[in-house]
Amino acid sequence: MKKRFVAAMLAGTMAFSMLAGCGTSGDTSSAGTSENSNSELVFVNYRDIRDLNPHLYAGEMYAQSMLYDTLVSITDDGYEGCLAESWEISEDGKIYTFKIREGVTFSDGEICDANAILANFNAIIANKERHTWLEMMNLLVGVSAPDDYTFVIELSEAYYPMLTELGCIRPFAMISPNCMIDGETKDGVNGYIGTGPYVLTDFVTDEYAVFERNENYWGELPAIEKITVKVIPDNQTRIMALESGEIDLIFGKNMLDADAISQYENSDKFTVALSDPTSTRHIVLNTTNDILSDVTIRQALQHATDRTAISEGIFYGLEQPADTLYSKTVPYCDIGLEPYEYDSDKASEMLEQAGWAMGKDGVRYKDGKKLELELLYNSDSVTEKTISEYLQSEYAKIGISIKIHGEEEQSYRDNMKAGNFDMVFNISWGMPYDPQSSLSGMTAPVYGDYAAQQGLEDKAEIDKAIAEVLTTTDETERQELYTFVLTRLHEDAVYIPLTYECNKALYTSDLEGVHFGTDQYDVPFADMYFE
Repeated sequence: MKKRFVAAMLAGTMAFSMLAGCGTSGDTSSAGTSENSNSELVFVNYRDIRDLNPHLYAGEMYAQSMLYDTLVSITDDGYEGCLAESWEISEDGKIYTFKIREGVTFSDGEICDANAILANFNAIIANKERHTWLEMMNLLVGVSAPDDYTFVIELSEAYYPMLTELGCIRPFAMISPNCMIDGETKDGVNGYIGTGPYVLTDFVTDEYAVFERNENYWGELPAIEKITVKVIPDNQTRIMALESGEIDLIFGKNMLDADAISQYENSDKFTVALSDPTSTRHIVLNTTNDILSDVTIRQALQHATDRTAISEGIFYGLEQPADTLYSKTVPYCDIGLEPYEYDSDKASEMLEQAGWAMGKDGVRYKDGKKLELELLYNSDSVTEKTISEYLQSEYAKIGISIKIHGEEEQSYRDNMKAGNFDMVFNISWGMPYDPQSSLSGMTAPVYGDYAAQQGLEDKAEIDKAIAEVLTTTDETERQELYTFVLTRLHEDAVYIPLTYECNKALYTSDLEGVHFGTDQYDVPFADMYFE
């Protein structure tokens, strides 16, 4: 969700000196031979760092987080100052006034003051249509820099997730104005220069990238001086690289399979870490479909879905069964909803009551119509294909015929957004975007939610409550509105929750400081060190 550099500048062996004209090319000859000092950590990712323009969405977010800072940081204890030392919010919640930290420079020497912050926001606003998935952009009246160290944002209405959106890795991270092209970033940048704890010093496309400590960083210097990121697409090859000492750390919710985690749970040489739920794997039901327009059918599908079997049989219990659209650990979502328990007999009974009788071919019919639905999945995901085949078999036992259909990722997403599906796999936006941003996205054709909900009689009420929850300044009212929305969606049975995704890490046991942050896409390298 949260999402280019000109093609010539992404040429395979180009050194960072051509990207920004500063720094020396990193020597990667020692990459993979880490001696567990704090001089170097070798990380691995399944793909290249790609375009690290912080105002667009193509680059790897862990890399953008290393290079760039935001006005505020989101922590387990709330918001903390980052490039802004402090801030004030007007009584009506519409005006945010930030005191910008003095003495901060971009890694090219450019001063990061309110004028640089303003230049960044102007560049982001110039591409506003790209960012309207964030409601803050729809409410934005204007930005200004009254003096060198004061930055002001004015909204048309109060908006409580404002600081959360400003604290996300993108698109509100700050890049040196020298990297902008005619004051804009929407068509690309000419360098990746930020104020963050690391600078990019070298990369070879699809092979590696090298980040070195920013010795002029305004905050506490990281212990690890150099981070080399190797590109290894294959899961098993990554494990072999860790075993051989070629890499030190594997981190990310899609970087490790259940077999690998279980293999190292009791290892002395390596450490396994799992986070709290980050997002929810689920299936969206299209309520405009003739069959799925009946809430009884949707609820029957809920009861026919064995989430525990999926959790244990496919994920070895690493992804816990999901009872609701959002985990109880997500803010405002612990509201006591009663889960749809797995009960195939109850599901069959509901289908009978809805007039769908079992045919001789083992499929149910009503008024001559076959109870047949298509389940769309991302063909690039082996997991979704496996779950699809399992559900196809399970639903067939109660007379529901499921045709499974996989499409490559872009086509799958295009069809989901357009509502061209009966049932489709999706994943909630995850922390820190849940629940506010993902619910906001349901009120417009951002993803498949909007199209899927068009058949709901209470769609207008749900949308109205979502709009109100984002703008209320009363905490009690906010919780009441969230409870209303989440209860309606749960009872309307639009979503079949499957499992709660979690972040995963596997690393050499002498690496300390590994933890999971408030943003599921961040890798907190600045906190890591070797013992």
